[in-house]
Amino acid sequence: MKKLAFAFLGLLALSACDTGGTTYVASGGNDGINRVVNINNLTGMTMTHFYASSSASSSWGPEQLGPTTVLPSGRSVSINFDDGTGACTFDFKARFSNGQELLKYGVNVCVISNYNYVR
Repeated sequence: MKKLAFAFLGLLALSACDTGGTTYVASGGNDGINRVVNINNLTGMTMTHFYASSSASSSWGPEQLGPTTVLPSGRSVSINFDDGTGACTFDFKARFSNGQELLKYGVNVCVISNYNYVR
């Protein structure tokens, strides 16, 4: 269950930088709210997995990078978090090449456009 307590092993920050990247789009609603967020990897490590789900959910959504895709440090990926439910608050879980996982709960994807993973 994703709501178990995990140690938060890094600093997370918001930023207005756009480093470019691939866009993944979930099936969405039509409420006109932009839920696209650039996930920026600034950790010095390769991100191997990224999961997100509505904060109301008790389980993680599907892996967002794809089965053969990783996110090297210094790169970004754009993800549309519009799951058709109207939810704005999502939880994030990123896993890195050294096995470290960083979790962030309660990210409002309706008001941010960038989310940085940093050391």
